[in-house]
Amino acid sequence: MNRNSLILFLFSILMTVSGLASLPPVDRDESRFVQSTKQMVETGDYIDIRLQDVSRYKKPIGIYWLQSAAVALSGEGAEAPIWVYRLVSMLGIALAVVGIGWTGTKLFGANAGLAAGLMMAAIFATAFEGRDAKTDAMLLACCVAAQGALAQVYLAARRKEPVAGHLPWIFWIAQGLGILIKGPVTPLLSLLTAAALFAFERDWRWLLKLKLVRGVLIVLVIVLPWIILISWKSGGAFFQEAVGKDMLNKVAQGEESHGLPPGFYMLTYSLFMWPFGLIAVGAGLQAINRFWDDPRLRFCLAWYIPFWLVFETIPTKLPHYVMPAYPGMALLVGWLLTLPVDQANAPLKRWQSWLWWSTAFGVVVVSIGLAAVCVAAPIYFAKSLSWWSIPAAIAALVTGYLAFPRQLQVPLGRIAAIAVGAGITFSLLFGVIAPSLKPIWLSPAIKAAVDANRPCDTTVLASAPYHEPSLVFLVGTKTVLTDVDGVAKHLLADPACALGLAPVKDEQKLNELLAGQGRSAKRLTEIDGLNYSSGDKLALGLYRVAP
Repeated sequence: MNRNSLILFLFSILMTVSGLASLPPVDRDESRFVQSTKQMVETGDYIDIRLQDVSRYKKPIGIYWLQSAAVALSGEGAEAPIWVYRLVSMLGIALAVVGIGWTGTKLFGANAGLAAGLMMAAIFATAFEGRDAKTDAMLLACCVAAQGALAQVYLAARRKEPVAGHLPWIFWIAQGLGILIKGPVTPLLSLLTAAALFAFERDWRWLLKLKLVRGVLIVLVIVLPWIILISWKSGGAFFQEAVGKDMLNKVAQGEESHGLPPGFYMLTYSLFMWPFGLIAVGAGLQAINRFWDDPRLRFCLAWYIPFWLVFETIPTKLPHYVMPAYPGMALLVGWLLTLPVDQANAPLKRWQSWLWWSTAFGVVVVSIGLAAVCVAAPIYFAKSLSWWSIPAAIAALVTGYLAFPRQLQVPLGRIAAIAVGAGITFSLLFGVIAPSLKPIWLSPAIKAAVDANRPCDTTVLASAPYHEPSLVFLVGTKTVLTDVDGVAKHLLADPACALGLAPVKDEQKLNELLAGQGRSAKRLTEIDGLNYSSGDKLALGLYRVAP
């Protein structure tokens, strides 16, 4: 590892470490992933994927294995806290950042690689995903490794130079691991990139340098053993769920209330690429004006544009879906540094100027918006001003100002300053301010109440109507998610040890249900807050059968 790679790795870790432990489990996807991994650790079954008693066949096994490894290394077993699971995501972003630096260095030089890596370490998308124990951070690492190798094979072929022997290995191993992490996303990205290059150049022979037959065998060796095992264990249900329902439904129609029209990623670009969105657009527009002259630019644009367009057309949309395309833009920011000042800042065409100014407006809105959230969120949710809000808001505004350059080419020193400013903003926002918003973190409050009032070591909680997966992760896999009738039955089945959680407004109903067996409910404590997943304000009582 050279000096720049070490700088990028350590900087990325520093960018994401704040909030790793202090931010409670986030509903709903993160908590579903970590609970499924927790159950693997509890049962010792590392093939099947389950969420309580229900199969969870939406994603392949890769992320669960990696999180299980993190839990094993922690030595804490099934009781490992959330930050242990998030270490995988933090590492995934760090590897992706180093991979972008490696690719940028090979394509455009050391300073370009450093600039591209700093940018990717410091955007909102990677700052969030690095703290979220899901698939997308490690998927990004696989995509960057595959695309970095593909770029170097492509350029070697264009320059009629020999291809380094390790590059096809990196490409195919990254494809196999990417499939184990999130199915077809990594191969899709590379296929779209190659297809776009073929559309412009009408030449596919360079792909032969990837050693296709050997490569497919490598992928099969990585992927096939688990596919065989899960097919046998699930009786074929995994593919019906993962491919037939999850993947095809997302392509055919909006799934899980995430159906949105084309244009969503364009409208949210300024937030998820903050603070580098404008700088990246400027570099991208200059690259479009020169892409016929430089195959490196064609590759970077082929990396970003087709993938983005495909996901704009798919009805199901979530912000992180297009994250694998962002490195293509980051590399162009590094490329622009290599040009003479007059060439880098050449006038844009009219439509390009319009797009640049539209993005500039987005940077201003997001910078002010983040500053406002840092100040207003504690006041609104916690009913008090957090003193950390002031430096966080200042950091957001200063970073936004620095990220609004007068020229398209931004010096490396300023890129580093913007990245540091973003790091301060995100560290305070995710590490201090968000965890302080106690009313929105109902599951940790419920866990604390259960721990304080647990009558037996074997106590199991039944909860209605609060059914968030974070509650299961924190309170225990045996937690019963039910309705008020179910809570009453649960309490009656084990009157000495059982606990129930139900809305205070349903306390009379709960008592009526228990009265039929000559029992009544004793409210031990009340937990008030906001279920941010549904938007519901809740006043929940923790109950046991009265002695």
